[in-house]
Amino acid sequence: MLPQSIAAVEGAGLSPGSATMVIAITLSRKTEAHMQAQMQAHDVGDRSAPLIDRTIGADLDRTVAAHPDREALVEVASGRRWTWAEFGAAVDEAARGFLALGLEKGDRVGIWSPNCAEWTLTQFATAKIGAILVTLNPAYRTHEFAYAVNQSGIRVLVAMSGHRSSDYRAMVVGTAPECPTLERTVYLDTDDWSDLVEAGRTLPPEALAERAATLAPGDPINIQYTSGTTGFPKGATLSHRNILNNGFFVTETIRFTEQDRLCIPVPFYHCFGMVMANLGCSTHGATMVIPAPSFDPTLTLRAVEAERCTALYGVPTMFIAEQTLPGFADFDLTSLRTGIMAGSTCPVEVMKRCLSEMHMSEVSIAYGMTETSPVSCQTLADDDLERRTATIGRVHPQLEIKIVDPVTGSTVERGAPGEFCTRGYSVMLGYWQDEEKTAEAVDAEGWMHTGDLAVMREDGYCNVVGRIKDMVIRGGENIYPREIEEFLYTHPDVVDAQVVGVPDERYGEELCAWVRLREGAAPLDAEGVRSFAAGRLAHFKIPRYVLVVEEFPMTVTGKIRKVEMRERSVAMLGLE
Repeated sequence: MLPQSIAAVEGAGLSPGSATMVIAITLSRKTEAHMQAQMQAHDVGDRSAPLIDRTIGADLDRTVAAHPDREALVEVASGRRWTWAEFGAAVDEAARGFLALGLEKGDRVGIWSPNCAEWTLTQFATAKIGAILVTLNPAYRTHEFAYAVNQSGIRVLVAMSGHRSSDYRAMVVGTAPECPTLERTVYLDTDDWSDLVEAGRTLPPEALAERAATLAPGDPINIQYTSGTTGFPKGATLSHRNILNNGFFVTETIRFTEQDRLCIPVPFYHCFGMVMANLGCSTHGATMVIPAPSFDPTLTLRAVEAERCTALYGVPTMFIAEQTLPGFADFDLTSLRTGIMAGSTCPVEVMKRCLSEMHMSEVSIAYGMTETSPVSCQTLADDDLERRTATIGRVHPQLEIKIVDPVTGSTVERGAPGEFCTRGYSVMLGYWQDEEKTAEAVDAEGWMHTGDLAVMREDGYCNVVGRIKDMVIRGGENIYPREIEEFLYTHPDVVDAQVVGVPDERYGEELCAWVRLREGAAPLDAEGVRSFAAGRLAHFKIPRYVLVVEEFPMTVTGKIRKVEMRERSVAMLGLE
């Protein structure tokens, strides 16, 4: 290239020396531009792994054919088990049953139930016929339930009659006049489910094949309502391509094969359960193990031990509950190899105990949100301890991320905080029937604006420092609660900690820490925290208020409700 470049410059009347100088300047500019790009908080994931271009039903058929005799699903509570061949046949029977109800492609089917085998069968059966599964939070009450039914237009509901304090049947009956689109409810703990399957047997297998031929990977297949803290929830609408690929890449990153057995204590109604777990297993032929209808730390660890699970999922509060169980050390967890901690900020100390005491040597942290199917970043199995305990990992395959100034929208430099944005196959189709909210979240270039404050390090690994709305401004100083929370976890008596901002006449805002203490710990107050933090935290980062509590307000998925926490702090401290 160099002689040709020199010849070209000589043809322009310049000497070879001048030509060399021109090339050097050009190369210098290219190097400078490359370095400039490297300094920006922008990264692109591995493009070598192709996207799965199949529907969920077609991909399930592939797995059934590849691993017919391997175990697909275990429901510990009932003792029921399915091989992949048996699971595939059960899904097809349920799918034909839904067809017999007259469901068309694009019709909405709601599911309102704790975790059970039929939940998983319904997930795959509705995907096989192109019905959109609307996953309803088991904690919903009548107002929230009626809103979701009407906003999405659910025709058929699959539900348990009740669970714990929730009488689903009574709520369905009570809201019937408000829900005109709801035509039928199939109760899983009655003969309704067997009747559905029996009705499907009246249809030939060809009926299912004919419907499958009309489906495409880009079709909407799932609506998940985000747990908004203000206003009504928004229905994030996801496609086969969205969630099938994300489930695959999440478990590919933790080196799943058909030999793996995943314990799933996280709820199916959320992406963590139905995508990262169920679809993660189905794309690899791994085994799904349901330890209990809802999270119970003892039953979870018992299932890991009895079923020789190689992987365990959970949000941080779940791992904390497991690790603080009396007799925790007596469980045989040596079969574990990996797993994922996600759903909310992952405390470093809790993660370290997963590595050292739970035998999860390849445990991973994953970060994302419902609107991105959900995972955008994840740590790798061979990452060093620092990366796997102090970051959320790097950008996922086939995705692109950047950190931007929340005000200007320009990409910040690596090391600077800003809003985390992601783009690629995982970004939702939109909020169901809400173009205005969709446009607010996803810009014209396809970037999903998450509302999370994050930092991208020089090595491309990212760390979430809080929510934009959670950032505390004290006397002009921007304070990120995550930093203070991580510090409080190092206190020998603190099991869990959350920090919020509360109003203050002098500084605008002050820090209030909520802490949960270990059993038998000495009392801890604000003075005790100040003494512990003295010389280790800048004075403005030391919480002025400390509230010792038994539990935090949170959603059923383990996400802390900081808005409620702020409101309660103000009331308890008399700051109104």
